Amino acid sequence: MEIKIIPCLQDNYSYLIIDKENDIACVIDPSEAEPIIEYLESNKIKLKFILNTHHHYDHVGGNHELKKKYGASVIGYRGDKERIPEIDKLINDQEIWIYKNFEAKIIYTPGHTLGHICFYFHKEESVFTGDTLFSLGCGRIFEGTYSHMFDSLMKLKELPENTKIYCGHEYTKKNSDFCLVHDINNENLKAKINDINIKLSAGLPTIPSTIKGELECNIFLRSANVEHFSKLRDLKDNF
Repeated sequence: MEIKIIPCLQDNYSYLIIDKENDIACVIDPSEAEPIIEYLESNKIKLKFILNTHHHYDHVGGNHELKKKYGASVIGYRGDKERIPEIDKLINDQEIWIYKNFEAKIIYTPGHTLGHICFYFHKEESVFTGDTLFSLGCGRIFEGTYSHMFDSLMKLKELPENTKIYCGHEYTKKNSDFCLVHDINNENLKAKINDINIKLSAGLPTIPSTIKGELECNIFLRSANVEHFSKLRDLKDNF
């Protein structure tokens, strides 16, 4: 299995998970269809599934065109069935979705939206977190509550430390600036910022991060309680 990062729009990431044994792939959150199609056609891979973490347009914008071209099935959270375009298969919290070599546990993570989920591909030690958990940050709270988002982050915090985090946007540099203001003595964070700058200077993604790295450096994951988290989230909204 291979995970390919596909930059989309201005700062979005979509992800292709490629089953090389069967020459098929699933795509996570296709913001737009064109870059996905370009990679699939160049590598002669068939798109089998479209997996959506939530309904926002910059995560589902390619659904229609990709489904039309490849006959791919759209998979999303049952509670968002009216908002995810072209949805075919409805999945629930804690469900294990399996197709051939693809296997993912569904983790319900409301906060950014009320229907947000993450896909945890445990065999690949990878979690696709959409707009819930970012490298050094977390998503804005649009539909849920502070408690929703805090509880969702605590769920992700329990994943194995070596789990790789593939999030929905390249926000890492801006997030690191905020973390440093509020965690100035964190040497792990300073080392991570150095690594971030090297990657961005080379035109590389800062993704994936890891659960271990986020536990060490992400002030939202390091929040002891929802009250502290809420204050930080408000400060970040105006940073």
